[in-house]
Amino acid sequence: MSKLFSRIGRRRALEGTGAGVVVLGLLLWWLLPLGEEPPSGTITFSTGTRAGVYQKYGELLRAELRKDMPDLKVRLLTSAGSQENVERVANGEADFTIAAADAVETYKLLDRPAADQLRGVARLYDDYVQLVVPTDSDIRSVADLRGKRVAIGLPNSGVRLIATRLLTAAGIDPERDITPRSDGIDTGPRRLGNGIDAFFWSGGLPTDGLRKIAESSAFRFVPIGEDLVGELHDQGGATRYYRATNIPESAYPTVQNGSAVPTLAVSNLLMTRADMDPRLTQWLTRTVLDSRDGIGAHVHSAQLVDLRTAIYTDPLGLHEGARRYYRSVKP
Repeated sequence: MSKLFSRIGRRRALEGTGAGVVVLGLLLWWLLPLGEEPPSGTITFSTGTRAGVYQKYGELLRAELRKDMPDLKVRLLTSAGSQENVERVANGEADFTIAAADAVETYKLLDRPAADQLRGVARLYDDYVQLVVPTDSDIRSVADLRGKRVAIGLPNSGVRLIATRLLTAAGIDPERDITPRSDGIDTGPRRLGNGIDAFFWSGGLPTDGLRKIAESSAFRFVPIGEDLVGELHDQGGATRYYRATNIPESAYPTVQNGSAVPTLAVSNLLMTRADMDPRLTQWLTRTVLDSRDGIGAHVHSAQLVDLRTAIYTDPLGLHEGARRYYRSVKP
């Protein structure tokens, strides 16, 4: 009888050991869902202006990628913004980038080179249009910009794309009815009231370039109402990606004094080309989603990156590598 129990004990021990191996294997699969050595090599990531959110996000993402893929070198390339970013990925100058959905759609509608090769990796966070004037300015609406010196963003930037559309929606010719300036977030805040009367910015909240100025200088935001967003939608095309919203009162508390500001927003997309290595893209997608809290501690808007919405990369179809990642974590 004792031998029988001994055999049963050994069998159960073996079964227990086998079960433990299975559990350990599943645990390792979960911790390393891609199941192989991290990709290596070099990729180029096109960001944005140095005082903007794209650049800050790119720097932080590079640090996170270094943890997950230590043999992958990530080269950051500053840019004017969304329009230039889309073009760089399309022509192969950059491998990955962030761009606003309206800039991506505009590139596609114009049937620019390799537009059909662009692919989405993740929907990230929204850009908010921020129209800034001195506190004592007589500008109270977009229509009041007529005859003023207005910074509409760098050429080939996403800011310029939105600013020109907004001005047109308000009945203002961007070339004749204002004195347009090409200042971006790098120089616009410093020149406000000293060379320019107002400047447009479109970026995540809060943007460092504005937050730092808010700590030492006074300015205010000009509201952009729903009626003007409706006028934008009437232009058709890529304007369907604009939605009416508010800059929350907590974005720039020293400036907003507890008041939200009506404006419009557009989603940002992490994107690449169809020919990008699926395995590398799958790893990168995982890092983007897993690093949300770490990056979000420094870039507040990045806290909004969410697995449930990341797959909606309209107007781009998902890259195969990103698709593999989302399938692997599907409940």
